[in-house]
Amino acid sequence: MFDSLRERLEGVFKGLRNRGKLTEVDISDALRDVRRALLEGDVNFRVVKDLVEKIRVRAVGKDVLDSITPAQQVIAIVYEEMSALMGGGRQTLSFSPRPPSKYILVGLQGSGKTTTCVKLAKKLSDGHKPLVIACDYRRPAAAEQLRILSSQAGVGFFGPAEGEKDVQLIARMAMDHAAQRLFDVLIFDTAGRLDIDEGLMEELANLGKTVEPVETLLVVDSMTGQEAVNVASAFNERIPLTGIILTKIDGDSRGGAALSIKAATGVPVKFAGVGERVVDLEVFDAERMSQRILGMGDVQGLVEKIQQAADDRDIEKIAASVKKKRLTMEDMLLQIRQVRKMGPLDKVLDMIPGARNIKGIENAQMDPRRLGQVEAVILSMTKEERENPQIIKGSRRRRIALGSGTSVQMVNQVLKQFEQMNMLMKRFAPGKKGMKLPRGFPPMPM
Repeated sequence: MFDSLRERLEGVFKGLRNRGKLTEVDISDALRDVRRALLEGDVNFRVVKDLVEKIRVRAVGKDVLDSITPAQQVIAIVYEEMSALMGGGRQTLSFSPRPPSKYILVGLQGSGKTTTCVKLAKKLSDGHKPLVIACDYRRPAAAEQLRILSSQAGVGFFGPAEGEKDVQLIARMAMDHAAQRLFDVLIFDTAGRLDIDEGLMEELANLGKTVEPVETLLVVDSMTGQEAVNVASAFNERIPLTGIILTKIDGDSRGGAALSIKAATGVPVKFAGVGERVVDLEVFDAERMSQRILGMGDVQGLVEKIQQAADDRDIEKIAASVKKKRLTMEDMLLQIRQVRKMGPLDKVLDMIPGARNIKGIENAQMDPRRLGQVEAVILSMTKEERENPQIIKGSRRRRIALGSGTSVQMVNQVLKQFEQMNMLMKRFAPGKKGMKLPRGFPPMPM
């Protein structure tokens, strides 16, 4: 998401930087291009109009036009206004002062509500004991889907008895179940519809009276664009929403929902689904999202991904090899697995400030299968070969290629990468003046 919008905005800002001193005409021309980029990004036209006007008022001020670096100040204004548009910073989830904290998730069919229930429970399981509750008796196998997903995620599950269709009764039984087993977070997965209807709204309203949730969260598919804004507005008119969860934000949509929904409805976005894994749910941070849209990267998000992927035991093994000034194929395998834990490589690249502008990287192949092939090659080696790759000659290379389902050329490339890693390690070896190894060194060559 946002790739097209980011490229368009980066082009606008590049033009501003090339002009040096700016005039009101320069800014007007740039804002016209910004408006066009946002509209093509499926941002609500009223939201675009208000945003561009706010930027214009600030950007044509005397302090900006007389500045030594007016282009940078204009970019900073766009960043600040875009962050404010999406809510400014991050909106945290509220918890009840007296457990359990209860959350009702609502939304249309196909929005990813059931999967999001489990993702939210998994995210809150660090410090809480969550229970997901199946209140959707209308969709076939909805309760079974939730049960399977919760089992895979390692979180508690409560479902209705066969044939039970009283949602309020299910909720009361679930709350009794939770009290007996000390669950302190209850997440209710409710029924959806293909479209909004009064029957659905009445059912949700009655469930809200029974449960008295601390938050009612709307799950919307960000790939539906402006329709997501319409759905949020319709729900909010009938049920008091406290937050929105955008799903499939890692997809191919243009990003209009993420930019428009807070301004159009007044309801803050609290979480964003960024992948299919159960751990792929992020707290929505307007400032960090703005940075990524404007090509500024997301250093904080990158650090968090690295911390999540890092395994202290693996790092200790690599550190021991570094002390000996000799890496093995086993160390390379550990590095690959840490990189893969961080998620899709192109998404990681977006978090690095300016990475897309580095020559050669903008067209780099971010195919995750590449790392899988490298891993397969290493796993096809014997223990002796991983410890001493220099013994891998012609016949061994053919055997490894056959065992890994790759080619001899691929085996040669992996061995060459290994040699490069060892060269880097020796160059930055401890004890060399001015050289210091970062934690978890060496990085996996791309």
